[in-house]
Amino acid sequence: MFGILNLNKPAGWTSRDVVNRVSRIVGRKVKCGHAGTLDPLATGVLLVCIGKATKLVPYIHEFPKSYDGSFHLGKKSETDDLEGTLESVPIPEDLTEETIKSLLPEFLGEIEQVPPVYSAVWVKGERAYDLARRGETVELSARKVNIDRLELSEFDNHSMTLSMTCGTGTYVRSLGRDIARKAGTEAVMSSLTRTSIGPFTLEDSIPVDELDLERIQQEHQSPLILFEAFPKYTANAEETQLIRHGREVSIRPECLSLNAATDADADADADADAEKIIVIDEQGRLVAITENRKMLLAPQMVFPSSE
Repeated sequence: MFGILNLNKPAGWTSRDVVNRVSRIVGRKVKCGHAGTLDPLATGVLLVCIGKATKLVPYIHEFPKSYDGSFHLGKKSETDDLEGTLESVPIPEDLTEETIKSLLPEFLGEIEQVPPVYSAVWVKGERAYDLARRGETVELSARKVNIDRLELSEFDNHSMTLSMTCGTGTYVRSLGRDIARKAGTEAVMSSLTRTSIGPFTLEDSIPVDELDLERIQQEHQSPLILFEAFPKYTANAEETQLIRHGREVSIRPECLSLNAATDADADADADADAEKIIVIDEQGRLVAITENRKMLLAPQMVFPSSE
């Protein structure tokens, strides 16, 4: 089995719980792994890679992710969500929906963000949350993250819901906390739903409690969905065999298909050194990720002979 499952993680489950559920169904000999952790509090899109598709997790991390996050205003905790010990703080009497909306542009684009103390960030070889749970002082440095879209979708005097699209490494808890601080109060995250990862959407996800072997076999998606923006090379049977054995193959230009974004630069890119090209077989199945080395396809990552 070789592909990607778009699952809807329920609240209360860890991402590892979901992977374990899939692994029990497909069999322990089939490698499984998730791409992008969701906290137990969170719900929504969780991608589980099956078989050698687990090698593609770094490519999945490159896709933007969308979230809907709800926050209680006038509350703070050491975890920046409802899991911690809650403390009440004042909310400015003049805090309005317009106030919050006016602050959002400051958090668009590349920003610096300090992750929550209770997070999976590595600190001196340990996860920050392990240090925090032992009562040790954890000081995390600000990191650069990208926020591509940020909207206030709901607001009242004691809560707000943010809808956003962001890059990898963004902590939604931190974003809500920092916006609330700019507004003169504090906030803790009360719920979080991941609504998409790149082309994978919540609407198309499968509830975890509906999983069985037949459903997984029918609905796991080809990893090719990750590479729609990449040039493709259709290899014949002989070339496919050579590439799967790690051999370089000369590019036949008539077999190279460029996407719309690269068509305009086809002449310039046709012999560009180290350009990534996705190789598929004559049945349209993923064979390998290769690099163009002076019109030679050099295999970088090779996949099974059948999906």
